[in-house]
Amino acid sequence: MVFWFLTGVNMRCMFDPKKSRAVNESELSRWRPYIRQCLDREPRGLRDIVAWDTQGRPRVIQVAPVVDGKPFPTVFWLIDPALCLAIDRLEAAGCIAKLQQVVNDSAELRAQMCIDHEKHRAVRAATMTLTERELLESSGMIEAFTSRGIGGIQGSDRIRCLHTWYAAHCVQSNAVGDMIDGLLAESSVSSISDAQS
Repeated sequence: MVFWFLTGVNMRCMFDPKKSRAVNESELSRWRPYIRQCLDREPRGLRDIVAWDTQGRPRVIQVAPVVDGKPFPTVFWLIDPALCLAIDRLEAAGCIAKLQQVVNDSAELRAQMCIDHEKHRAVRAATMTLTERELLESSGMIEAFTSRGIGGIQGSDRIRCLHTWYAAHCVQSNAVGDMIDGLLAESSVSSISDAQS
């Protein structure tokens, strides 16, 4: 079992690949209003809930790889409001550029990101139904799934959106998600220190 915890904000992702299960249709319907509220819109292509917070609420949802007849390569969506806000703040503070520089300076990290993208492509491929795969192949859109990585990213060593990396991290650990965990822990410690000053 994998756990991530951010003190004070209850940002723990819980995912156990050995005990992974699809949420049944009744349970998905029960959570649909909560998911709608988190997204501030009706979820399109909602297929499953794949990670939960410590209170038992959905943290990451899985959507269909084809929505309204179009490719939808971002299969995992982070919906936890507190975690989304914390990551919004990291992005606003320039953390994408800072993490990108760390990646640019590390051949080991770039190699790990390639592996992370490859693993994610395999997970994404496993979410496709035969009908979806046939539609993507017949329309020439399958390459968006076979050549692009986490969040539909083309460059294997590029960080485009921390939310997409972290959603994927909650499902299957990845190097960028590990760095985000560190930033979230630092920002929590710093906000606690600031509040106590």
